[in-house]
Amino acid sequence: MRKGFAVSFVDSYVNAWNRRDPNGVVEHLHENGRYIDAATQQQLTHTTLETELVEYFQGAVYHFEVLGAVLHNAQTIAFQYQASPIEHSDKSIIWRGAEFITLKGSMAQEISDYYQALTPDEIIKSTHAVRRYAKSGLHREALKALLTNLKQLMADEKLYLDPDLSLPKLAEHLGTSVNHLSQAINSGLEMTFFDYINQYRVSEAMDILRNGNQRFPAILDVALSVGFNSTSTFYTAFKKINGHSPAKFRRAQSQSQ
Repeated sequence: MRKGFAVSFVDSYVNAWNRRDPNGVVEHLHENGRYIDAATQQQLTHTTLETELVEYFQGAVYHFEVLGAVLHNAQTIAFQYQASPIEHSDKSIIWRGAEFITLKGSMAQEISDYYQALTPDEIIKSTHAVRRYAKSGLHREALKALLTNLKQLMADEKLYLDPDLSLPKLAEHLGTSVNHLSQAINSGLEMTFFDYINQYRVSEAMDILRNGNQRFPAILDVALSVGFNSTSTFYTAFKKINGHSPAKFRRAQSQSQ
C-alpha cells in the first residue's frame, strides 16, 4: 500500500465524520465489513453502523482531528485522533482514540475504534496543541490562490485521469504541503479529496457516454479510462453526482439521439 493512499483514505474518512455524514462514513466500509466499537464492545455491520451514526450525529457535535502521522503496512492503516466539542462548556468532554483499519481492496474490511475521555490535565495540554496546529493553517487569500492554481492544473493536465493520484502526489504537483492542500479542499470547497477528484472523473465519463464513443463499449472501459479502479467505485461516484447509474445515463443518451 502506498502512503499516499493511506493518508487520502484517512483524510476522506475523518472529514465524513466532521461533515456529520453517516453515508459518507459508511462509504469507506466494505459492504461485508464491520465496525468494532471497542469501548462498548459493539460490532456493527455496514447497515447498522449507518443507523447508529444517524442517531449519533443528531445529538453529538464534535470536530475530529488526526493526531500525528498515519501509519500503514500492506493491508492495515492506523491513526490517532481527537474529538473535541464544537461548543465548549464546563461539562465538555474531549475524546482521544486510535483506529485500526484492515483493508479489502480500497475499502475497509474492519475498523476497530479504541477511545477514552481525557482528564482535565490532558485537556489543557491538548488545547495548547490544537492552537499551535491552527497557526499553521492557510490565510484566506493564500487559500484562494491555491484553489485557483488547483483548478488550472486540473484543466491543463487532467491529473484526475491518473488512477494512483493521491493527496501527497497532487500537493507535490502544486508545490504545496499536504496539510495546506487538504485544508483548501476541505474548508474552501467543503468536500473531501476523493469527492473533488471524482467530480472531474465523472464529468469526463459523462462526455464519453454522451458521445457514444465506440472505444469504450463496456462501463468498465469507461471507468478505467477516467481514473477509477473498479466499476463499483465508479457507479457509486457517478450516481452520487448525476443521480443515475452510468448504464441508465448511457441509455438515456442513446434514446435522445
